[in-house]
Amino acid sequence: MDTFAQRLYRHYRENPDRVALVFQQAGQPDLPLTYADLLQGAHAWAKALERRGLQPGEVVILILRHSLDLVYSYFGAVLYGAVPSIMPFLTEKLLPERYRADLASLVAVTQPAAVITYPEFEPEVRAALSPESSVRMVLLPGEVEPPSAPDFERLPGLQRQPDDIVLLQHSSGTTGLQKGVALSHRAVANQLRAYSAAIRLSPQDVIVSWLPLYHDMGLIAGFLMPLLSGVKLVLMSPFDWVRAPARLLQAVSTYRGTLSWLPNFAYNFLAQKVRDRDLQGVDLSSWRAVINCSEPMRYESHRAFLERFREYGLRESALATCYAMAENVFAVTQGGIDGPVTVDPVRLDLLQTERRAVPCEEGDTVIRMLSAGRPIANTRVRVVGPQGEDLPEREVGEIAILSDCLLSGYYHRPDATAEAFRGGWYLTGDYGYMAGGEVYITGRKKDLIIVGGKNIYPQDIEELAQSVPGVHAGRAVAFGIEDTESGTEEVVVVAEVEEYDRRTPEELQALADEIRRVVTRGSAVALRLVHLVGQGWIAKTSSGKKARAANRERYLREVGGPAA
Repeated sequence: MDTFAQRLYRHYRENPDRVALVFQQAGQPDLPLTYADLLQGAHAWAKALERRGLQPGEVVILILRHSLDLVYSYFGAVLYGAVPSIMPFLTEKLLPERYRADLASLVAVTQPAAVITYPEFEPEVRAALSPESSVRMVLLPGEVEPPSAPDFERLPGLQRQPDDIVLLQHSSGTTGLQKGVALSHRAVANQLRAYSAAIRLSPQDVIVSWLPLYHDMGLIAGFLMPLLSGVKLVLMSPFDWVRAPARLLQAVSTYRGTLSWLPNFAYNFLAQKVRDRDLQGVDLSSWRAVINCSEPMRYESHRAFLERFREYGLRESALATCYAMAENVFAVTQGGIDGPVTVDPVRLDLLQTERRAVPCEEGDTVIRMLSAGRPIANTRVRVVGPQGEDLPEREVGEIAILSDCLLSGYYHRPDATAEAFRGGWYLTGDYGYMAGGEVYITGRKKDLIIVGGKNIYPQDIEELAQSVPGVHAGRAVAFGIEDTESGTEEVVVVAEVEEYDRRTPEELQALADEIRRVVTRGSAVALRLVHLVGQGWIAKTSSGKKARAANRERYLREVGGPAA
């Protein structure tokens, strides 16, 4: 079994002039990089790590924006046999105080030997280091010498073994790496082999990605898989994409992209924000799979995306789904490749009160569940109850998985590792059910809101709130707060409003009332607490997910409890 470094070196030897990566950055011409370019740039970083005294197997934290430095330093660490881990850069969507606390926690728990960052961020890094810190060096891009004649054969990364740790991913929902997911060469190779088969990956494919590399979807599907498999990758900045979402569609059209991965919110964001004038000449007919992944998939999001871009060549058969997590390297299931994604209309009331997915009949209040597909070849899935018992088909419980690509453990966290496993099976913390051999995800265990005995998933509430005109695309968050008077939880919706500062109090009141009406009608939740805010209020995790706990804390701090 080839390790990362060995696979990269093989591509370099066999196809040095083959374009591996087309690097896109706003305001600059697209930059094609061959495997020779990639390996030579990585080689310079590997030698820099060697000169600074890093040892193979030690952890290197990368805190860099979308840049060639990020690409080269990541693979430089791999070539040197170090363990790279990408941490997000501080942006406006992350709470600064939480980010700094997470950085300090990251350093304390992960015990990296080196941090790679920019001069302007070096003081933040230094401030997070205690006198006893494991960090021996803070390396800046300007300190790396230009590529010299490569001596790959001498690099220790080529000598690493299949069961050695190759990288750390962070669990989604955390800003830093308090729970660093340690993955071996073998686990990643097993994932890439099984997942490539599941999506029918071929050398003719072109992957187009805007996803951040500090999240498993971006790192694995949108970075490592294409580059290690010899598949062309078109890579753009997530920040450029947010500012101009049409960039993704334009890149697919220009490079005849065949595969992309999107979290569910991105389907809504693209459908709502892309203007017709940005789509002149765009042809999306090359897209054979646009894979919804990373958060519960929504039928309504797929329909909105399809209807918006159908006239530009998007085919319904291209809509696909995937259930994934960092702890399994990436994919657990895949749907929509060999046939349409299964839609399961079920009774909303019984899903909430009895945790059963009962097929609906005429007159029932329905929720259309979108299948995440079937487990990939090397992964088994069970749905279990509180005592670990197997639940019948269509009963909601916790998803448990068993595969040959599971994490080696949470890095330096044996307690968390032991808690996450039961009889060799990994307990995901996700709720869902199975029907006809397919997996349906209902939400996160920790996010569940219980109102009067009903199980409410915040994603359902958020989807309804975001459908109201005037609510900023993808910018509504729902959570529960304790109502001591009633003895149960009460649902709160915080929604960012377009042109908030220009709206009158009467207009804001009308919008809040409409959110209450839409949510109450569509969810069987009598929504009372709606808090409207301007753009930028809602905190998200580094992976773009809603940081519900952080937003709940801020709401309680600024607004107060249920009587507010």
